[in-house]
Amino acid sequence: MMDKNRVKGTIDEVEGSAKRHVGGLTGNSRTEVEGAAQQLKGKVENTVGKVKDAARNARDNSTVPHEKNR
Repeated sequence: MMDKNRVKGTIDEVEGSAKRHVGGLTGNSRTEVEGAAQQLKGKVENTVGKVKDAARNARDNSTVPHEKNR
């Protein structure tokens, strides 16, 4: 199962990238900077989600008993 931070992070990355490009095309530096900041926020959220996923997977793998053929 994918962590909700990864989903939100991906959305923020895409929206931020679009906003940054629109700001660059229109010459609006404020929009461009806001887009870059949103894109960075998305990357951080995505990384947090990946860490949570890895921790969850490690926990799940360590608590499941591995039975060999009896």
